[in-house]
Amino acid sequence: MDAFTVKIPRLTTRNLLLREYRQSDFDDFAAFYETERSRFIGGPLTPEQAWRGLATHLGHWALRGYGLWAVEDRATGQFCGHVGLWFPEGWMEPEVGWVLMDHAEGRGIALEAALAARAHAYDVLRWPTAVSMIDPANERSIRLAKRMDCTYEGIFRHVRLGPMEIWRHPAPASLKEAGADRPDGQEGPE
Repeated sequence: MDAFTVKIPRLTTRNLLLREYRQSDFDDFAAFYETERSRFIGGPLTPEQAWRGLATHLGHWALRGYGLWAVEDRATGQFCGHVGLWFPEGWMEPEVGWVLMDHAEGRGIALEAALAARAHAYDVLRWPTAVSMIDPANERSIRLAKRMDCTYEGIFRHVRLGPMEIWRHPAPASLKEAGADRPDGQEGPE
């Protein structure tokens, strides 16, 4: 049997490295999914379920050619969460999504990483649009969507997760017109 490999591009911003997942990320990943904070994205999960979730994230890259990156703080090497592009079966359309570990909250990491992911979707993958699907009770994520100039569009009812708010990202052309097509400090793919 031939080896199966998937090329996951790395994105570098001023403070972050968006990279492939590593086995060393799993303990933090699983710890987050055991908490009540994970309720907005299908948790809490057992470590075994979290492992399957991490494998799903990697498999998404193989099936779609894009996915969620592990987010690493460039200064410390610390795993901060995952941010990226998501379109699993049953989702309404491609999404820019984000999940941060407790220690990474309130530092601008989600915004910096999500802007880099969106720029990759628009500049490299040539997406004409993107959404972020957010649990209506997830106030932090809603605030982030607003900071990214997303507009509320309505409710999508997911079969397993229930009602999700649809937040539409600005189209690539409108970002270019506003001079906001690249996240501040983004250096690009490695």
